[in-house]
Amino acid sequence: MAEFDRDALKQEMTIWRRDLHAHPEFGFEEKRTAAFVAAKLREFGLDDVTEGVGGTGVVGTLKRGSGNRAVALRADMDALRITEQSSAPYRSRNPGTMHACGHDGHTTMLLGAAKLLAGQGGFDGTVRFIFQPAEEWGRGALAMLDDGLMQRFPFDEIFGLHNMPGLPIGHFETRAGPVMSAEDNFEIVLRGLGGHAARPHSGNETLVAACALVTNLQTIVSRRLSPADIAVVSVTELLTDGTRNALPGLARILGDARSFRPEVSAEIEKQMRIIAEGTAVAHNISAEVSYSREFVPLHNDADLVEEAITAARGVLDTVAVATEPMTASEDFARFLDHVPGCFVFLGNGETSAPLHNPGFDFNDDGLLFGTDFHVAIARQRLS
Repeated sequence: MAEFDRDALKQEMTIWRRDLHAHPEFGFEEKRTAAFVAAKLREFGLDDVTEGVGGTGVVGTLKRGSGNRAVALRADMDALRITEQSSAPYRSRNPGTMHACGHDGHTTMLLGAAKLLAGQGGFDGTVRFIFQPAEEWGRGALAMLDDGLMQRFPFDEIFGLHNMPGLPIGHFETRAGPVMSAEDNFEIVLRGLGGHAARPHSGNETLVAACALVTNLQTIVSRRLSPADIAVVSVTELLTDGTRNALPGLARILGDARSFRPEVSAEIEKQMRIIAEGTAVAHNISAEVSYSREFVPLHNDADLVEEAITAARGVLDTVAVATEPMTASEDFARFLDHVPGCFVFLGNGETSAPLHNPGFDFNDDGLLFGTDFHVAIARQRLS
């Protein structure tokens, strides 16, 4: 295999990453990002580069030897509707949009792996490089699958990664079984009769009922689910049509719920409807509940977790098994409905700002670690 200069590669990847960071694009709007990715893949000499998969997704294919197995490596490309608070020279040039979750780093690490594998080989079979749009709102993986991803670019297993603030650079972590939760979204609309703030008895205002309902929803996890099940119900918005001296006749309660089993998700919805209806009756108003399932739980394949740990031990500083799943969500899980896979976490530094924070920035010192893992697992699974 050809030698390469690691320092030069890191410098090149840093330039790519900062360019992507400066030009963030929201889900299904990643036209510049997708064009950047496709141009790099063609420059590296991949056998095939297909754009427009699932809207703005890109799939690169690299074949070596005569092996008939295929392994997929996935990175997400989209940014968030957050205004960046940074003085970095590469800060977002798109007002109100920023890479606050490190997808610019994920994309760059997979590009680095494509360059190394194209230049060095070291595997027998096919590697699919999947650059996915719209992860943040749980639509990108489904869009690519609905566009025939598995039929047009078949693969036997898939690996993905995410940076993690708080973990040291060079630290690797994953676990078998449940890794990340499902995410359900809900909206409860309360309707009554608003009126003058000085005469609450003359109508059926909705704000007191909404406040009671927000509190009552907290009993779903604490009193209506088994303590053995992990679940979260969070109210994130309370909106009304009232004003300083007018009681509202309409109130909207929005939020999300997290769980790891479909049965728990179903029970949360059931109990939410019961509580909403009961609270509305008690306040002589009406309640309408809308409930949707946006992300499914992410469960890692046990055998592929062992393979990922083995690969990581050769290229990462520290390798650990996570003791418990996290209640964040990832639409990488959608691919696991079709093939086995493994999702892993790489440290973004102990002093990193949190994900989805306006001060977040991907740590470029972690770029080569992600690239090395992608390369190692591809070679190991296609040895």
